Amino acid sequence: MDRSPRISVAYHSRRGHTRLLAEAVRSGAEAEGSDVTMVPVEDMRETDWETLDASDAIVFGAPTLMGSASGAFHAFAEATSVRWSTQSWKDKIGAGFTHSSCKAGDKHITLGYFSTLAAQHQMHWVNLGLAPGWHLSHESEDDLNRLGYFNGAAATTMGDLGTDSVHKADIATAEHLGGRVARHTAVVLAGRAALGMG
Repeated sequence: MDRSPRISVAYHSRRGHTRLLAEAVRSGAEAEGSDVTMVPVEDMRETDWETLDASDAIVFGAPTLMGSASGAFHAFAEATSVRWSTQSWKDKIGAGFTHSSCKAGDKHITLGYFSTLAAQHQMHWVNLGLAPGWHLSHESEDDLNRLGYFNGAAATTMGDLGTDSVHKADIATAEHLGGRVARHTAVVLAGRAALGMG
């Protein structure tokens, strides 16, 4: 591989909490040597679509609202049908993260929605790759993956609190996801180069 992995974080954030997680994903991926572009999906321009098309990996992010990803993210996902029809994102790496004000909050549905979207595009999904934290009496809420999700990174902040109250363990979990995506993407690119697949 003769270049750094190109990763895009395609996300929607209503009040800034999910944006904070997106920035953590970016930090984790950049720490592993990837080039990362943030793509807020609520106002897509042609250059944003071109960025996603040129990416080796796309990490999806949105708040969980009323049992699924936010409406703005769903509108973006529907617009990706143009890419679906041409298989433009086939074999890219995919991953996801979400935030809600409830500790459970149906975040698993949003993460499952992201992975299904990736599967429809024939992308390769990268899970969180962490055991659950904070599930035994001697463990701490400061553990990575303190909420015990597996399909992606999840975070919770009480609904009346601002971005300065996003838990440091949730931010660190999002950073972990970014690093994991970067490493997996690098492995895929190196493997393709070794096999002469471009």
